[in-house]
Amino acid sequence: MIVALLFVITVHEFSHAWVANYLGDPTAKLEGRVSLNPLKHLDPMGTLLMFLVQIGWGKPVPVNTYYFKKPRRDEALTALAGPLSNLIMAIVFSIPLKYFGPSLLLVSIGGQPILYNMIGAIVDMSIVLFAFNMIPFPPLDGSKFVQLLIPRRFERLYENYLRNGATYFLIFILLDRFLIFRIFGFSLLAEFIGFLYGVIKGAIFLGN
Repeated sequence: MIVALLFVITVHEFSHAWVANYLGDPTAKLEGRVSLNPLKHLDPMGTLLMFLVQIGWGKPVPVNTYYFKKPRRDEALTALAGPLSNLIMAIVFSIPLKYFGPSLLLVSIGGQPILYNMIGAIVDMSIVLFAFNMIPFPPLDGSKFVQLLIPRRFERLYENYLRNGATYFLIFILLDRFLIFRIFGFSLLAEFIGFLYGVIKGAIFLGN
């Protein structure tokens, strides 16, 4: 699970950096972030949590919208690149599971089908990371993508939301974990991610 998470986070952050550079912003490239080297994308706290609780995150990719020809659009596309790369990874890695699953089960270490488990973990983690990052709360990527859909007259209001959104997200996480879960017995965040996970994985493995 940890290796799979490290892999999908690396591809996620690389995709942000590559698209930003492609659209004219060299900031991430100058910092060496247009790379598939995991060490370039590790965040100290996010990495530590990977080993402790198998949930973590990568170092945010620096973006300077000054370089973009169309800042609003290009910033949204850069943000979308990370989750979209995870969705593509889920689809690509599902192919060997769907069509070569029995053969993969034969590759084992210590009686465990290590290759089958690894590919399955990459698919699962890719879907979860896509679903999580599409939540429209800063600093998650979904908040930047939603910005592209906001009418011009509400732009300034939404920009204020983005500036304070991380605080709102933290408050939501705390309420979800310590209030809603204790009162109702479920987590809104977990239910949302679980729903999207089920829909996406069901679509990917349709007919299998």
